[in-house]
Amino acid sequence: MADDLPIHAVLPDLLAALRERSAAVLVAPPGAGKTTAVAPALIAEDWCTGEVLLLSPRRLAARAAAERMAALAGEPVGRTFGYATRLDSKRSAQTRVTVVTEGIFVARIQSDPELAGISAVLFDEVHERSLDGDFGLALAIDAQAGLRPDLRLLAMSATLDGARFARLLGDAPVIESEGRSWPLELRYLGRTGETRIEDAMAAAVRQALRETQDGVLAFLPGVAEIERTAERLENIPGVTLHKLHGSLDPAAQRAAIRAEPDGARKLVLATSIAETSLTLDGIGVVVDSGLARRPRYDRAAGMTRLVTERASQAAVTQRAGRAARQRPGVAYRLWEEAATAGLPRFDPPEILEADLSALVLASAIWGVADPRDLAWIDAPPDAAVAEARARLAALDAIDADGRPTAHGRAVAVLPMPPRLAHMLIRAGEIGLAETAAEVAVLLGERGLGGNDPDLELRLRRWRGDRGRKAQDARGLAARWARLGHVAPNPSTVRPEPVEGRPAGRDVKTPFDKLSANGSGDAHDAPADRATRVNFVNFGDGLATCIALAFPDRVARRRDASGERWASVGGRGFRLDPTSPLARNEWLAVAET
Repeated sequence: MADDLPIHAVLPDLLAALRERSAAVLVAPPGAGKTTAVAPALIAEDWCTGEVLLLSPRRLAARAAAERMAALAGEPVGRTFGYATRLDSKRSAQTRVTVVTEGIFVARIQSDPELAGISAVLFDEVHERSLDGDFGLALAIDAQAGLRPDLRLLAMSATLDGARFARLLGDAPVIESEGRSWPLELRYLGRTGETRIEDAMAAAVRQALRETQDGVLAFLPGVAEIERTAERLENIPGVTLHKLHGSLDPAAQRAAIRAEPDGARKLVLATSIAETSLTLDGIGVVVDSGLARRPRYDRAAGMTRLVTERASQAAVTQRAGRAARQRPGVAYRLWEEAATAGLPRFDPPEILEADLSALVLASAIWGVADPRDLAWIDAPPDAAVAEARARLAALDAIDADGRPTAHGRAVAVLPMPPRLAHMLIRAGEIGLAETAAEVAVLLGERGLGGNDPDLELRLRRWRGDRGRKAQDARGLAARWARLGHVAPNPSTVRPEPVEGRPAGRDVKTPFDKLSANGSGDAHDAPADRATRVNFVNFGDGLATCIALAFPDRVARRRDASGERWASVGGRGFRLDPTSPLARNEWLAVAET
């Protein structure tokens, strides 16, 4: 392996610390080489007789890290260095280092708290503070304390906040690495409020291409903005345009990362997926919109919304640094220099804003009645825990004392959020396991079947798509359908019988509530004008599955145009009245 990375200067100190202690913290800025250099060094240690798990916050980064380590070792990926994500994996009996997403690790440690055969767990990019990352670290600390004192835990961060993680890990030693510092020039362009973001970004990219000679990485908030910006930048002579976001096939993602084979100049339009963990070959210029799209959970509505907002100071610093990873760089920013100080310092930890249903259920099964009793950097908020418990009780996943029911244990085993796992089990009881599995994948994988609000249309498109990602997703749905077919004993899982209907077939309650109340509690509820709603016409298997997962979102039309809808849960929705769905009387709402 190459030994010219800054991280190699501190590797001896890190290895010495882990020989003496069971935990350590490594602080290393982007470009230092921590992601691809630390794990290979650990497997040569005497204490490391098993496998090393390297956690990555994103599937793209996990796959890229494994491929990079394998390439440096002169091996195919899947031999010594492998990866495992929800849709894809490459590993073998010879694999010593497996890069996994944080969600995969949470599922792994829940099924095997002792982590048999694992010598070390490395938490990369812990400063990103994802919910799965925080929860995985909490479970690993608990497992180490009670079952595996020999297990090594290493928290790796790109920010100088290692002291908090060190305290969490029992006053673990902190090793700091210098970064590789290339000169970085910041150019502030500003943007008026009247200018559409795609127009401003296209103009800034063209300016960057005129004024510099390197490849350009442009940060946009989401896929829609990437597509509209790409339309404005097509067919620039001598420039190869790539898109980079989580909805793309792996081949397209790899093409955006690697150097152009013909030496052409590269232009990559990316979401925040490219902020950390990745090195994009050929990039020396960044154009930053200053915007980010993040999920925000509305506890009152029980819905997660994607919100476009200003990026944090930490995020824009990470983005600018991508220009100076391999050479001196330039970063263009679409705001005034004075506005930088007004940006929020950091992105808020996901645990403070997310739906905690899965975390609360998993903690109960782990044996911790109150998840706040685990070790956290930031403990889950009381209100969020209470809301999650109420939702789990409504799903029959926990009892009145917060203990997991048989149904709750079955829900927790399935690799999906509790609502969708509940849907898969209940749907399996009435012969709809295959459809429910497709719904679960469709709602969990962005971009499948397009972005039409009609989920039935998206499902048909996905079924006919022959692309790699679509095929992998169909394979995942088939595996999940098999899980739905082997649901636990119906006598312990099915709902109580409803008069006139057999047990296990009750999807009546949402409609009863609306019918009894005329238009339900949502009649006077304010409709969210900014909400985009993905619907499906109730009356078929797909809609039945959605109603099982989201009974509170079953909605009835409130006006002749089909624009205004009232939901069981007391929320108002708006739908484009020109949509064919607007002609229906009832809709099951899956996403807003």
